Amino acid sequence: MPRPLGELEDAVMTRVWQWNRPVTVREVLEDLQQERSIAYTTVMTVMDNLHQKGWVRREAEGRAYRYTAVSTRAAYSAALMNEAWSTSDSPAAALVAFFGMMSPEQREALRDAIRIVQHDEESAAEPASGPAPQPAPEAPEPASEPAPEPPSGVEGDSAEDRPAPGR
Repeated sequence: MPRPLGELEDAVMTRVWQWNRPVTVREVLEDLQQERSIAYTTVMTVMDNLHQKGWVRREAEGRAYRYTAVSTRAAYSAALMNEAWSTSDSPAAALVAFFGMMSPEQREALRDAIRIVQHDEESAAEPASGPAPQPAPEAPEPASEPAPEPPSGVEGDSAEDRPAPGR
């Protein structure tokens, strides 16, 4: 399971996730330098560490590497939440406390997410080929005398109890 990213790792990954394209150390460095003074070798080390931890993949391009995120920020956040929840002594209590910390907007986003998951589960339960085929209408029986009514009080002779035709 993932451990939380450090402050600088998070700052680097935020850019990789936001830009959603292969990035170089130089590009990340220049963007980070708008906020703070930082050395090229520091950013290079952080990106190499993220690569070794499996957060980014890299491909050589000339003398530099281009780094790409392995997963999305949403997947990272979900993994952290799952890790925190699953290590709790009382997962239900942890969820209640977590929900209590949420803003109304976050709770509405949670409701939306639950609706999406429920819809996906319902869709997965339906046959892939569309609605279930309807049985062919039965041919009318030839005209004959109606069957005699069973004596009243006889149990076990309802339509539900009789075997289906052809069985």
